[in-house]
Amino acid sequence: VMEVHFPPTQQPVNSERVLFLAGPIQGAPDWQGAAIAYLTPRLEKYPVIIASPRRPNVIIGDTRPEFTERQYNEQVDWEHVYLNHANKWGVTLFWLAAEQEHHCDRAYAQTSRFELGEAMANEMIRARARSLVSPGLAIGIEPGFTNERYIRRTFASKLPFIKIRDTLLDTCLDAVIALRGC
Repeated sequence: VMEVHFPPTQQPVNSERVLFLAGPIQGAPDWQGAAIAYLTPRLEKYPVIIASPRRPNVIIGDTRPEFTERQYNEQVDWEHVYLNHANKWGVTLFWLAAEQEHHCDRAYAQTSRFELGEAMANEMIRARARSLVSPGLAIGIEPGFTNERYIRRTFASKLPFIKIRDTLLDTCLDAVIALRGC
């Protein structure tokens, strides 16, 4: 039965399937909530954990107060656990939402871009190790996301079997299909 986990609690166990929702939070709309609403009826009877790094108390347009050092470490550690779990036993869904609200003190989607690079490297290793292509990634880019052209070109040349979608719904559908193939 599907579960949704948010930081900082609830850790996956052993080989539970995980669908990690990777993508921008600060300055982005609550796309994670929309993804969960779309995924729930499609996965509710499937044994999977949807891991959303957006804490439920973050309101759209609200400037989240700075994390304490402890909260920051807790958030990063939580994300690493779920990202690693999804890499081994599930799927990472990247939705690169266009920036909705600019924050001058932070590059938009800086963590997501780093995570996408790691995911690409992991997927390249996985693709070389298997004969059948069943990606552990579902990727979508909203029009207006900066550097979209580079990301699309790089994936097309390095992982051409991964289709980059233009809508969140199509990206979620790819994730569902990939999860069922795990």
